[in-house]
Parts: sequence; C-alpha cells; structure tokens
Amino acid sequence: MGEIRVSIELENFGDRYMYLKKKIKREDEVRKYTLDALVDTGAVMLALPQDIVETLGLEILRTVVVTYAGERRDERPVAGTVTVKIGKRFMNTDCIVGTPASEALIGQIILEELDLIPDCQRQTLTPRPESPIYPSLKMK
Repeated sequence: MGEIRVSIELENFGDRYMYLKKKIKREDEVRKYTLDALVDTGAVMLALPQDIVETLGLEILRTVVVTYAGERRDERPVAGTVTVKIGKRFMNTDCIVGTPASEALIGQIILEELDLIPDCQRQTLTPRPESPIYPSLKMK
C-alpha cells in the first residue's frame, strides 16, 4: 500500500478572528503555513511538528497521552486553534504537538469532518462522490 501525502494550508484561527474583528489591521499579519502532510488513518487528530506550531503562534491548551504504532505511549501537548485547509475544504481544530521537524499527520477527525476518502492504491485523498462540493456529515 502506498502513502498518501497532500498539501495542507494552516492558519492561526485566533489571528483570523482578530483580523475579522479589526483588531489586526492587515490580513498579511494572520500567521499561515503550507506544508505536505501524511494521511494516517491510524491517527485520530491532526499532528504538527513543534516548530510549525511555534511559527503559527498556537497556544498550548492541554496534554494528552498518545499511543504510537509500536504501542509506546507518551504525553504530548495539544495546541490550537488552527484552521486546516485541504483542497477547497477547511475546518478549525486543535493539534497534537509533535517533536520539532516531525512529520505532520492528518488523522480521522479531519478526514471525517471534511468528508475526504483516502485511496491508498491510487495514493489520493478525494471528496466523497456523493458530496463533491460540500462535506456531507451524518447527524444520526
């Protein structure tokens, strides 16, 4: 099975809010970052390297215990709020803070909320065919 890597655009949600409320004067003051991330269907949340979290100016909100693929467990900080954009879809979320220069991971929460389907054989991440324009979310 092949890896799926996609370009994601990140933005500090707090900065955007302050810009909309006219407390930040110029839109170019909203901190942003674009990078390639690995789609990891075994991960739950978005994970970003510490250096990117610092560049975006995200605040540490809490701590969680993460379990890695080899069953090793570790306490990691959670930062937020970050706006994540993949293609034309976006959402606001928190992220697990990885070590500096670690790999950015897109987990299940983002895949679910943006209604994106990973195809490992084709190495693609695409909107669900029934909802090509907007995410389709279940409300049962």
